[in-house]
Amino acid sequence: MHLRPVIALCLYWGLAHSCAAAADPEPLAVPDYVAAPVLPLQATSLQAYEAPEADQGVAADATHFYAIDNTVIAKYSIASGERVARWVGPAKGLIRHLNSCFAESGTLWCANSNYSLTPMGSSIERFDTADMRHSGSHSLGLMDEGSLTWFGRFGAGWIAGFAHYDGNGGSGFKDHRYASVVRFDDQWRRNGGWLMPDSVLQRMAPHAASGGAIGPDGLLYLLGHDRPEMYVVAEPRMGPTLIHVATISLEAEGQAFCWAPGDTREIYSIDRRRKRVRRIALPDIATLPEDATRFSAR
Repeated sequence: MHLRPVIALCLYWGLAHSCAAAADPEPLAVPDYVAAPVLPLQATSLQAYEAPEADQGVAADATHFYAIDNTVIAKYSIASGERVARWVGPAKGLIRHLNSCFAESGTLWCANSNYSLTPMGSSIERFDTADMRHSGSHSLGLMDEGSLTWFGRFGAGWIAGFAHYDGNGGSGFKDHRYASVVRFDDQWRRNGGWLMPDSVLQRMAPHAASGGAIGPDGLLYLLGHDRPEMYVVAEPRMGPTLIHVATISLEAEGQAFCWAPGDTREIYSIDRRRKRVRRIALPDIATLPEDATRFSAR
């Protein structure tokens, strides 16, 4: 047997292995993601109106605001503060829990749910603002997303917020962390969505966002259930979780709100303990973190 070729081959492979090992780079050190700081901001209260129906939220058009309770919507003159009309439905009836509304072209579009019953069911209810009569309904039925709390126009479709709860009204197998924001087309077919950031979920627990709307600056503004603070979130440049941009302190203890008509940074919100509707000016948010972008209905 010729040993020299075998020995030479072994020496070659051993040397090659040693050289390769010596050339291996150091393990790549990947830092953890660090979210940008959340801006602490302050809103300014401008005006208050007495409205005993102001328990779930408020909507507004150019001349009137609409104070919302579970099965009651009251129409008030913005100029005088006087109530001019009211729709009242039976308690625990077909419309059980009006969560929020927005006014558009003579119609109130409202999010209704069967809270605190389970399984969760939701519907879109419409009212004529001229005579406050119920004018139409679209049932969403049982949805995995949870209980509809707010919605609004988003391009040619819709954007909507869905709640899950700890304890009362909860499904038992999904808690408040499963609350989300969802995109739909004009036929209410899902075509996208986002998770809530942990920093917002922690502040809203054990509930979820009771009100939400895209602002004139393309950011999403949210109110929880009872804290006097508004959460501003942006669309992420990548990934499924919204970016928490700012928290605004204001005289509104959660619940549904609406943007005032016109080119303005003003909202209408409610003070449910004092049964008031407030008009509030929100501060500007000029810059965003580099990983965030304004919402686009692309």
